[in-house]
Amino acid sequence: MKKFNKVLALTLALVLVVASFAACGGKAEKEEVTKLGLSESPLAAPEITKDYEIKEDFKIGFICLHDDKSTYDLNFINAINSVQDALGLTDEQVIIKTNIPEGSECYEAAKDLANQGCNIIFANSFGHESYMIQAAKEFPEIEFCHATGTKAHTEGLDNFHNAFASIYQGRYLAGIVAGLKLNEMIADGTITADKAKMGYVGAYTYAEVISGYTSFYLGAKSVCPSVTMEVQFTGEWYNVTEEKNAAEALISRGCVLISQHADSMGAPGACKAANVPNVSYNGDTYDACPNTFLVSSAINWAPYFNYIIACENNGEEIATDWCGGIDEGSVVLSGINQDIVAEGTMAAIEEAITGFKTGTLRVFDTETFTVKKKPLDTYMANVDDTDADNSPDTEAIHKDGYFNESAERSAPYFDVKIDGIKLLNEKF
Repeated sequence: MKKFNKVLALTLALVLVVASFAACGGKAEKEEVTKLGLSESPLAAPEITKDYEIKEDFKIGFICLHDDKSTYDLNFINAINSVQDALGLTDEQVIIKTNIPEGSECYEAAKDLANQGCNIIFANSFGHESYMIQAAKEFPEIEFCHATGTKAHTEGLDNFHNAFASIYQGRYLAGIVAGLKLNEMIADGTITADKAKMGYVGAYTYAEVISGYTSFYLGAKSVCPSVTMEVQFTGEWYNVTEEKNAAEALISRGCVLISQHADSMGAPGACKAANVPNVSYNGDTYDACPNTFLVSSAINWAPYFNYIIACENNGEEIATDWCGGIDEGSVVLSGINQDIVAEGTMAAIEEAITGFKTGTLRVFDTETFTVKKKPLDTYMANVDDTDADNSPDTEAIHKDGYFNESAERSAPYFDVKIDGIKLLNEKF
């Protein structure tokens, strides 16, 4: 008992010493920092409501390029699941095929879904298109819908349709978050204004990717005028190693913030390791990268799935080209990481969202960028996409002074190389 009292006395003395040290301005132990985490989304997915009857024998099939390990495909799968739950569809009515390459395997998958009795078949990758068209010609009684494609408006098939979203709006909003973070880094002396350089990991040099990285850059530039950007392409939609290597290469070149149009955790992982702020795509990476994740934009495919299911069950035609935006709930943002975004970020996003909704803000306003140091007064875009040499065919500059993206077809056709963005490799 005497020994216990002695230990207790020593312990109490140590506590008093620690308390005295803290009172004199010292720190006995590291203070706990309260994490705020993710905010509520400033642009969340709307609730899907069932306001039509679904036939008992209705079935819909989905063809995905990869599986849920890909952020791109996971985004589709999450939308499928949300619509299935909202509409009360059974597992027998919803068939999902994953890891279907952009080859004849897509045609075989589509044919199998047709033979299983699907009324609608949807495929989610650009390279699936020609095989979906092949199946649509073989099964004229079935509706074939395709994400990111370009040929529905010229193919002339009543049962083949393209769909996309105005994701350039979401990327612009994410760019505002990035630009404000750069301003904060400039203000606190982490970088100087001339070092406000972002990096971007892109898959291919397709218009879809160019439209995406340009809108992200323009969003950042709208709040941080000195920003520049470098783009490194991987030549694949999903390759963890190549995306990681591209991000690391950009960081080594002095890029102080990274974003991407690629589908793996490669780039976010590289940013986490290097403690570099990151804007992800198609889903937040906060849980994996809480100290570097800023925000994510994504296409919400649920409104389109609900739309085509309603059309089929109501006996209505599906639009040849469908492009949803903020108003349709097709463009969404994750919450922002309140622990690392700059002060005033949420207010800036909300102001821009209002601008999009009222039509006072345009992503590709020609007053906000130049091409070879000159304003862009006219631009012939390749919208038709049926000719072998991809020759331009449509004037894309609206009379009100903006590039009229996705007005002539759902898939993006902005492929302009503007000043301020340097492409490091263009072989893809």
